[in-house]
Amino acid sequence: MTTAFPKAASVDIMLLLEGTFPYVSGGVSSWVSQLMQGLPEYRFGIVFLGSRPEDYGDVKYAFPENLVHLETHYLFAPGDTPPPKTPRRTPGTAACLRDLHTTLRQKKRPFLPATLRDLSFYADDGGGIPLKEFLYGEESWAHITETYEERCTDPSFVDYFWTVRNMHLPIWRLAAIARQLVPARCYHAVSTGYAGLLGALLHWHSSRPLILSEHGIYTKERRIDLLNAAWVADRRSRLERDPSEISYLRELWITFFESLGRACYEAADRVVALYPAAQARQIADGADNAQTLIIPNGVPIAPFAALRAMRLEPSFEAPILCLLGRVTPIKDIKTFIRAMRAILNEIPQAQGWIVGPEDEDPSYVAECRALIDNLDLTGHVRFMGFQPVTDILPQVHLLILSSISEGLPLVLLEGFAAGVPAVCTDVGACRRLIFGGEDDDLGAAGDIIGIADPQALAHAALALLTDHARWHAAQAAAIARVEAHYTDLRMYHEYRKLYKEAHDA
Repeated sequence: MTTAFPKAASVDIMLLLEGTFPYVSGGVSSWVSQLMQGLPEYRFGIVFLGSRPEDYGDVKYAFPENLVHLETHYLFAPGDTPPPKTPRRTPGTAACLRDLHTTLRQKKRPFLPATLRDLSFYADDGGGIPLKEFLYGEESWAHITETYEERCTDPSFVDYFWTVRNMHLPIWRLAAIARQLVPARCYHAVSTGYAGLLGALLHWHSSRPLILSEHGIYTKERRIDLLNAAWVADRRSRLERDPSEISYLRELWITFFESLGRACYEAADRVVALYPAAQARQIADGADNAQTLIIPNGVPIAPFAALRAMRLEPSFEAPILCLLGRVTPIKDIKTFIRAMRAILNEIPQAQGWIVGPEDEDPSYVAECRALIDNLDLTGHVRFMGFQPVTDILPQVHLLILSSISEGLPLVLLEGFAAGVPAVCTDVGACRRLIFGGEDDDLGAAGDIIGIADPQALAHAALALLTDHARWHAAQAAAIARVEAHYTDLRMYHEYRKLYKEAHDA
């Protein structure tokens, strides 16, 4: 069923989203939905940026009344690419392309020169480089062959050609989106990357403020993805490869996304982090210290507090350990599965639940299911699919987060508010959530382990589940910490201040 999207002539706040709400469940998408509902006095718009339409399923969220405008754009959809034909010759194409390509490889400020900030540079009639000139022009071809000969260490020119083409193509599409987008009083990008570059272009075009919120550091997470991505080719022979070096094309993609991040940091009036270490990373990556601030995620306490009364006295003889999250490599589901093998050796009636959407990476889901079979865990480790967290938490004794990268996970805050301790990898703000910050002596809400260490995960989980006094102390610390520092009301208050500041500019 096709969902009708709301349309408006203008909005108060235009949210710029990449691969999240309304098509992807959980995480940032839930935060977006929460933010709009928590600030009903503002009229929101959304620009959703995706890869291709076939990569997404149905809409996963109901739209709040104050979402008055929503449009979707797919940056790698082939249908809107100009047909192959020889374009008119644009004088200066080679110099302009050299400026663009060089700019996307450098790290100094100011990052983008004025010509590349102007939307007319990417328009057919703007005096710059139209898309068909970039795709099919003789000077564009000459520039790509020249840079290949000068820089590329991968033997395949074809792979280099398509990498450069696919890397730069979305820039023209983002400029086209910015030219036709309805006006907003301020723009709010919820990541760097393509959404962040769109925010930068809109800011430079309209002179309206840009706010950036990062839930995880985009460039760090894209780097992890790219280092493992099978679609990034490497045609070097085994003798040509140095295991300690990243292949040229992978490094080119990583540098590109780092460049998009710097462009967004440069344009943003305010840069929001969830916790101090993330703020320090933003500054190290190019954000102006004076523009940064910290606004932690928050959750509504009352609905989750009500779940505590639904919980029976924990059955430590048959505990349920639950990983709430997308079934993707970055969540490292396999470490949880391997840990469950060791846990079951000590507590034979234990269960491991994996609760979250399984449609993002079907091949990884298949690998996880095969691992369950190979470890003889069938019936003990279950894929539950996406379910309302309020249905799951009253049944769970311990939350597990085995991710290799996180920001400040909402699922931990929700679990804490419901009275569920956690064992987490030492990523993002998890250490702060488990043990507290400098001004927090509330105790440990669980335990922290290293990345990709199933034995440590099993040991930490067993230590909590077999020491009832410690489990109850962790539960009390979890509840106290979320109520003291991570409420939705506190988060709404901070964003109201930000939006008022932007609207008054």
